[in-house]
Amino acid sequence: MTSPATDRAPRRAYVVWLIALVAYAVAVFHRGSLGVAGIEAQERFSAGASAISLFLVLQLVVYAGLQVPVGVALDRFGSRRMIVAGAATMAVGQLVLALAHDVPTAVLARVLVGAGDAMTFISVLRLVPLWFPGRTVPVITQLTGLLGQFGQIVAAYPLVALLHSAGWTPTFVGAAAVGVLVGVLVLVTLTDAPPGTAVPVPAGLAEVRSNLVATWREPGTRIGLFTHLVTQFSGTVFALLWGFPFLTTGQGMSAGGAATLLTLLVVVGMGFGPLVGRLVGRWPLRRSDLVFGILAITATIWTVVLLWPGRAPLWLLVVLVVVLGTNGPGSMIGFDFARTENPVERSGSASGLVNVGGFLASLLTVLAIGFVLDVLTPGSSTDYSLDAFRAAFAVQYVFWAIGLVGVLTHRRQLRARMARDGVVIAPLVVAARARLRGGSAYRPRDDG
Repeated sequence: MTSPATDRAPRRAYVVWLIALVAYAVAVFHRGSLGVAGIEAQERFSAGASAISLFLVLQLVVYAGLQVPVGVALDRFGSRRMIVAGAATMAVGQLVLALAHDVPTAVLARVLVGAGDAMTFISVLRLVPLWFPGRTVPVITQLTGLLGQFGQIVAAYPLVALLHSAGWTPTFVGAAAVGVLVGVLVLVTLTDAPPGTAVPVPAGLAEVRSNLVATWREPGTRIGLFTHLVTQFSGTVFALLWGFPFLTTGQGMSAGGAATLLTLLVVVGMGFGPLVGRLVGRWPLRRSDLVFGILAITATIWTVVLLWPGRAPLWLLVVLVVVLGTNGPGSMIGFDFARTENPVERSGSASGLVNVGGFLASLLTVLAIGFVLDVLTPGSSTDYSLDAFRAAFAVQYVFWAIGLVGVLTHRRQLRARMARDGVVIAPLVVAARARLRGGSAYRPRDDG
């Protein structure tokens, strides 16, 4: 068992984490599988950009909409059961997609994928503070989010290669089989917590409602949500659906070149994530400054790319992808806000609320981009012009503005509450002690 005073996690903690990490990577693979097959999907289902956007939008609607119910269920049933349920649901979704020949069936398939995906990430995150000592939690959390993106690499290379060689049905049947194997692995080997860990008594319905209200009223939860929103959606939209067509159809790159850039996005995130984790752990009261920096550089590089006369040079597209690689690590800061400002027994619901932010913005952006592309492209053609892509990707500025206002507003509220609690007198000591305890700076208080 890992105690608060323990400096090192037991070897078993890393085994548990790696198993959960594999499950999350497979969930990312399922999530991104349609993005790299977007053009093939349009041809198979005779659908335009808006219809293909609808596939992903409904998938993300389900993902975002289930975050709170899944968070509540996670606090009650634990990570192992939720991860297994998620793997099974995604496997069924991929099997349905493999056999689908019409848009409604394909939409149902992606809804199932979204439902299973919703059960996975926050379930994996919940394991981290239970198995690892507090000072390592921010770094392990970052590594979880980033190493899980290997699933996107599998979607960008092996899945595309299999799709082109074997065809639609064998490819997605194979994806379903991978989901089944992962579910069995988790069921057989994963443990929710170290031996001897006290298991909280499941909350009743009235207590669940009370906890949800208290979690939402906590400014740390709300700044976490808007942090996740403002930093996550641009990279997610690019990686999941519209980046590949933007690079190939809009910028004239080859499919292999576009896949390489999408892989670079993941690799950059993996390198940047541990740095963010260390910075967050060292300067916890400067987390929002990191968020503002990532937002500023993301909006700036997109502005340069969208205003560039003609097709952007390769070096500029590389810079764009490198910057987008910082978005994933930036969004993980939102979970750190929720973790340190809520009690452990509300960690699942707090993480679920935070996770709504980025995916809500992502699904709205995906839908808006598809709508603009269809409006500016005649008929059912998928030959989108560069100008159409420029107009479509400009919708991102709306969500950056919303997220920025949200972070600023709730940062002010959080700091006001900390001042009332006397935390400002010795903030670094309080935050450091919170991390050494295993995660939460929460103290019961009367919010009046």
